[in-house]
Amino acid sequence: MRKYISFRTNRFSFFLDKKGLGYFSLFFLVALIIAYLSVSLGEYIVYPSDVFQVLMGNGEKMHSFIITTLRLPRLLVALFVGIGLATSGAILQGMIRNPLASPDIIGITGGGSFAVVMFLTIFSDKSDSLSVSIHWQPVAAFLGAMIIGLLVYILAYQDGVSPIRIILIGIGLSTLTQALTTLGMILGPIYRASQANIWLTGSVYGANWDHVNIIAPVILVLVTISLLIARRINVQELGDDLAAGVGSHLQRDRLLFLIISTALAGVAVSFAGGVGFVGLMAPHIARRLVGSSYGALIPISALIGGILVMGADLIGRTAFLPLEVPAGVFTASIGAPYFIYLLFRSKRS
Repeated sequence: MRKYISFRTNRFSFFLDKKGLGYFSLFFLVALIIAYLSVSLGEYIVYPSDVFQVLMGNGEKMHSFIITTLRLPRLLVALFVGIGLATSGAILQGMIRNPLASPDIIGITGGGSFAVVMFLTIFSDKSDSLSVSIHWQPVAAFLGAMIIGLLVYILAYQDGVSPIRIILIGIGLSTLTQALTTLGMILGPIYRASQANIWLTGSVYGANWDHVNIIAPVILVLVTISLLIARRINVQELGDDLAAGVGSHLQRDRLLFLIISTALAGVAVSFAGGVGFVGLMAPHIARRLVGSSYGALIPISALIGGILVMGADLIGRTAFLPLEVPAGVFTASIGAPYFIYLLFRSKRS
């Protein structure tokens, strides 16, 4: 009995492990349950029958406003942020051949955070008002993340780009952006520093349908591209000599992987801030479940990432009512110990 389902086109192909399909179905069900809880629970509880009526277009005005205007766009932004960060982390781990790699570790998230702090500092006047629209903030975050990704590639390039140089340069740039971000918050207006601190922690508070209309198609397109190049990522994990021996264009592929992973993380960071460790945890959990084949690893990682961010936002929004805790607090509280565990495990092995 065949263990794989193959998908082929003229130029692309990938294999999906049937076990991966089972896990995908399981996590999809978990995501649906969290989605239902997210639109139902909060300071005002909407009961199942009312949720169904709203989704059918027949709900009461108040219920419709709560679900369709406040909770549903926030849920969808959290989902796509998690998908973007997790897929970015999966690609980086395959390219660098290191399970500790993630957008946080190599500075992509830090680049977006630094750009936002600079945006809030530079464009704040003496009355603490912004001189430009706040809608430019996600643009600043995306550009900051992309610039750091480009710098990682340029500084790591020396007769080609090696995985070890990418991660070392990335760690250095991550440390630098963290220091500059702290400096910007100290020198900037106090009110903006407080606002930036909430964003740096990672939150989808204030998400609306305009955000969904931007993040959803971009993330879906980038994840689709990631699936189409999954076999190339598999080849990278063989090592440079074997990959070159089977005809892989190592340097061209690494540049492509870095661009896609940086774009995925940059889009996610631009709408939710520094939601930490999702890009580390989700691919690692998926790898332990379905192995290293990226035809299964990418979609499973994406779903786990979406579940992590949706779940963290749900807990932060409901556990401490009437207060809200940013989702990034919960992902970091799980991710930091998990990162330490991975360090000790890799040291022992």
